[in-house]
Amino acid sequence: MKIKGKAYVFGDNINTDFIISGRYKFSITDINELAKHIMEDIAPGFYDKLDHGNAILVAGENFGMGSSREQAPLALKAAGINAVVAKSFARIFFRNAFNIGLPLVEVDTSGVEEGDNLEIDLDMGKFVDISRGWEREITPLPQLMQQILREGGMIEYFGNHKTLTVQ
Repeated sequence: MKIKGKAYVFGDNINTDFIISGRYKFSITDINELAKHIMEDIAPGFYDKLDHGNAILVAGENFGMGSSREQAPLALKAAGINAVVAKSFARIFFRNAFNIGLPLVEVDTSGVEEGDNLEIDLDMGKFVDISRGWEREITPLPQLMQQILREGGMIEYFGNHKTLTVQ
């Protein structure tokens, strides 16, 4: 499974309230409307600048810390974020993202610049910065996890297969 996109770079300790502000989590129930507010507290106008469907969020350490609610990864996915690449993720965010079908990759993100063209190859275990001409190894993602991502998340996968084995 290959994922391509333009890099949108953030730093360390991006919490779920930075991803989607708490003031919206209960007042907006439509995920597509909620997505219009991603990252706005730390990057005003981010949604309008985003190349929807051609975007990879890049961050440092501890991305997604904070709340265990699924609105943060859901809003990123609904906004057209193809994947999030970071040095590390908060564990609850990590699980929630895969549950809803948002790919996450842990890798050293130093050297990635805003706007770089990136490619992630989950089969071969490669993270490539096409713009800068370098690549880094990542742990290849098991086929079951890739299938869950392709089908849109854990609920869809289980609904389709009624089991958690590779089909």
